[in-house]
Amino acid sequence: MTSQESKRKLSAIVSADVKGYSRLMSQDEEATVRTLKQHRVTISGLVSEHRGRVVDSPGDNILAEFGSVVDAVKCAVKIQETLKGKNAELPENRKMEFRIGVNLGDVIEEEDRIYGDGVNIAARLEGLAEGGGICISGTAFDHIKNKLSVGYQYLGKQTVKNIPDPVRAYKVLMESEASGKVIGEIEPNQPKWRWKAVAVVAVLILVAVGLVWNFYWRAPKIEPASKEKMAFPLPDKPSIAVLPFVNMSDDAQQEYFSDGMTEDLITDLSKISGLFVIARNSTFTYKGKPVKIRQVAEELGVRYVLEGSVRRVGDQVRINAQLIDSTNGQHLWAERYDGSMRDVFSLQDKINQKIVAALAVKLTAGEKTLVTQKGTNDPAAYEEFLRGREHYLRYTKEDFPKADACFKRAIELDPKYSRARAALALLYYDATVQGLIVLDALKMKYNEACLRARQYLMESMKEPTSTLYQVAGMNDLYLRQWDVAISQVEKALTLDPNDPACHLTACYVMSYSGRPTEGMEYAKSGMRLDPLNPARYLAYMGYAHFCMGEWQEAIVAIEKALKLNPDVSVGTALILAAAYSHLGLTEEAKAAYQAYCQRVGNAGVPLFRWPFKDRPVENSFVEGLIKAGAPSRLLVSIHVSKEDRLTGDDLRALYFPSMTTGRARDGDGAEWSLEIAKDGTAVLRSPRLTGGVDTGRSWVEGDKLWLQFHNYYYGVAHCSSTFRNPRGTPEGKDQYISFTDVYYTKFSRVQ
Repeated sequence: MTSQESKRKLSAIVSADVKGYSRLMSQDEEATVRTLKQHRVTISGLVSEHRGRVVDSPGDNILAEFGSVVDAVKCAVKIQETLKGKNAELPENRKMEFRIGVNLGDVIEEEDRIYGDGVNIAARLEGLAEGGGICISGTAFDHIKNKLSVGYQYLGKQTVKNIPDPVRAYKVLMESEASGKVIGEIEPNQPKWRWKAVAVVAVLILVAVGLVWNFYWRAPKIEPASKEKMAFPLPDKPSIAVLPFVNMSDDAQQEYFSDGMTEDLITDLSKISGLFVIARNSTFTYKGKPVKIRQVAEELGVRYVLEGSVRRVGDQVRINAQLIDSTNGQHLWAERYDGSMRDVFSLQDKINQKIVAALAVKLTAGEKTLVTQKGTNDPAAYEEFLRGREHYLRYTKEDFPKADACFKRAIELDPKYSRARAALALLYYDATVQGLIVLDALKMKYNEACLRARQYLMESMKEPTSTLYQVAGMNDLYLRQWDVAISQVEKALTLDPNDPACHLTACYVMSYSGRPTEGMEYAKSGMRLDPLNPARYLAYMGYAHFCMGEWQEAIVAIEKALKLNPDVSVGTALILAAAYSHLGLTEEAKAAYQAYCQRVGNAGVPLFRWPFKDRPVENSFVEGLIKAGAPSRLLVSIHVSKEDRLTGDDLRALYFPSMTTGRARDGDGAEWSLEIAKDGTAVLRSPRLTGGVDTGRSWVEGDKLWLQFHNYYYGVAHCSSTFRNPRGTPEGKDQYISFTDVYYTKFSRVQ
């Protein structure tokens, strides 16, 4: 460090924080945060009035410089007097009493920062002050004892943390009758400071914010949670809930940033198999609410709770966090992390490391890598990703296009940002599930959304994520590659064993793939990780029960899900309709089927999106829907068997070279033909194509055939899974059935 970068000087330091801030937050978090922000403005104004200059105010600190130690103490007194008047106007749950410590000592100045023992002693003295009071060091007292109309009470020499020598301490008496008095013994032969020049005096005001600040030097008592009252038994591994970090930025628009930081902490911790981590959906139900640690622990069934705040001022970020053991009300640690946006990933890693160390969790070599993987080193790209995720999680037709734009901007800023590409894949997949309302908002057709989801999946494979494997598993399920789909969700669970969405996807894939009993267990595991958001898990349990032929159990689970959230899933109504039919509840079955039609129109049931591996399950589904009033002509069975699926070698033998032909599934049934040369060059001919013809290329990967044309399917590469059709004929042009992400096609090879 050069002399141009930093310098030492003698400064007066003032440290202040709020007494009982955690209690205030638990009573009314929103009002407390609002009052604190107002007090920060008041304090900054008083610094200016006393000829001070605020040089920094990140998070819970206001750092200012004064021309004299007298001005510094005058400012501290004025702060207490002003805030006392403001407190008198406030209700009890918003009154704030600050404790202030003042020291004159040696500090280091580096750009706009000051630090050193001079600052540390002031912070320790603040801990000795009473609420609404001021405690000053002996060095400050020596320079002001006859210059201000206040009195002093000597508190003796105090041993404070991380300072080797005891510190003389004085309480400032602000009552008018105490003016000029010094109460108590004063040590003889006090050392006198000699000034060779006018010292620059700095004031540091530590304004406690969020849920943590009051715990730096003292931890308020927290009422322990009762294990007997917990909604769920504690897991056999350390269990933790991360509460939404409070946004302490003056700009409310920074909410996405504090939420994003919270979600990323949850995401990183959930990758650790040695932890049990409650899902974001459940912990965010407490956002903006005055809740106690005991309540959170008992409702979620966890031992540890992490809470904190985020403040961002320009490029500077401050994160405050504390970890609490709910079973005894003790704080395992409380820390403050400062840095610029360039350091944001490092700050997150430090918090993760603290938690892992505090809970004595051992990470595997793979987990050590996963937890530190952020996907990008570009803070601007990361910010766009956070904004996009904030919009996506709102799950509205207005927010889907905004999320789409944010994720794309993140990719523009960092073309290698795989996590943003995986997020786009999930966005487009969900758009296909939600239907026309969302697709219209995205200005995208169903076919294109399906294809774009696969496109972004393939582009994000270089740095795979749990999200990627979940979407890939769902897509492979529609290709009737059940074993591959199961493999994909197993990979997702390996990367993120605490992600309830992984467990939910596993339930869905397992149920359709002929393993509904296992699927049921995954749904239960997911609901335990996300206990305050049970609707989706109950709905998927209904799917699993249906696949096991348990009609009554399916109805009970789905009815509970719909009662909690009527929009839980469009397809749930069909499972319910079929189950009602099998129990002879005809009117209920018809009502459920009509509810489905009202949501999606009367186009019938796309069995392509119901990829049952077991034919008896598909048959019971179709039969139940027909009884519920679904037109049988629209329920065209396309069931295929795993034994009839073509392997990669089979595909090469069938297609390279080949001429295949088929008929369009709808409309005029126009014929099409596909010619593939030995080198993979492909020519597609159809009267529905512009000019009647399109050219492209083809190749085989695993058991999938890939095709990419210049114009057809928007020029996007798409894959298919091919099956022999035992009942097909050359004349019917249906010897084979091919499934893509969009739909299915029947065709025959021209001999």
